[in-house]
Amino acid sequence: MFSVTRKLALASMAAFLINSALQPADAQTFTPSRFTVEVRGEGPDVILIPGLGSSRDVWSAQADALAATHRLHLVQINGFAGQPVGAPAGQIIQPVVDELSRYIEANDIERPAIIGHSMGGLTGLMLARQHPESIGRLMIVDALPFFSGMFGPHVTATSVEPQARAMRDQISGMDDAAFIAQQNGGIGRLVKTEGRRAEVVAWSAASDRAAFAGAMYEVLTTDMRPEVAAITTPITVVYAYDAAMGPEAMIDGLYRGQYAPAPNVSFVRIDGSYHFIMLDQPAPFQTAVADFLR
Repeated sequence: MFSVTRKLALASMAAFLINSALQPADAQTFTPSRFTVEVRGEGPDVILIPGLGSSRDVWSAQADALAATHRLHLVQINGFAGQPVGAPAGQIIQPVVDELSRYIEANDIERPAIIGHSMGGLTGLMLARQHPESIGRLMIVDALPFFSGMFGPHVTATSVEPQARAMRDQISGMDDAAFIAQQNGGIGRLVKTEGRRAEVVAWSAASDRAAFAGAMYEVLTTDMRPEVAAITTPITVVYAYDAAMGPEAMIDGLYRGQYAPAPNVSFVRIDGSYHFIMLDQPAPFQTAVADFLR
C-alpha cells in the first residue's frame, strides 16, 4: 500500500512539474520594467495610460467612478511624476507598447479596453496597430497620430526632427528652477481650470528630466498617420475645444482629418476644455467614458 501511495504521489508531482513547465514563461516571471500598475475593482478590464510627465492620479475621478463595475489597471510610466526611471536609458514609448502587450498576455487579460491621454493615447494607438489581438477597443484622449501635424499641414517627422531635438536638448540641460518656470509658463494652455494647474506642474517637476525630454522628442517625431488605415480596433477619439484655440472648423478638421482613414472611428468633442479634459470637464468626460465602455 505504501508503495502504491508513494507512486501516486510521485506521479502527481511529475504531472504538476510538467504542467508548470508548459505554462508561458511570462505568466510566472514577467515584471514590467517600463511602468508599474495599480489594480482596482472587479469586472471587465480597463487599462488607463497617462500622458507625458503625468501621474496615474490624473484618472482619479474616473477611477473612483469605474472601480465599482470594472477592473482598472492604472499604469504609471517609469520616470514620470516621481516614479523611478528603472529601465536603462533609451526609447520610452515603443518599449512601453511592447511591455503592455506582454502584461496583457501574462495576466490573461482578455481584450481589455484601453484609455490613453496624450502620449498615452499615442501609446494605445501603437499598441492597437502592432498587437491588435491584445485589445478590444481604444479611447484616445486629446492625442493625434502625428502630434507635430498641429504645426502645419506640410510638417513631417523629418522636417520637425531638428526642432524636436533642440527642444529635447534644451529641456535636458535645464536646472530645476528653469524647468519649473517653463512648465508654469505653458500650463495655462494645457489646463483651463486654474485650480488644477499646480498638480500637473508638480508631476512634470517630479519627472526624470532626461525621460521627460526624450519622451517629448519621441512624441513629436512619431508619425502614425500612414498606419491608421490598418488599425481595425474600434477607436473613440475624445478631443478638446475652446474658443481660445481658434476656429472650431480648424480643430475639428485637425482631429477628424488625421483619423479619417481609420475603418472604425468615432469622435466626441468636449467644449470648454484644454488638453487635460478629465480635469477641466470631468462630468462630460465621465459620460464619454461610460458611453465608450457600454
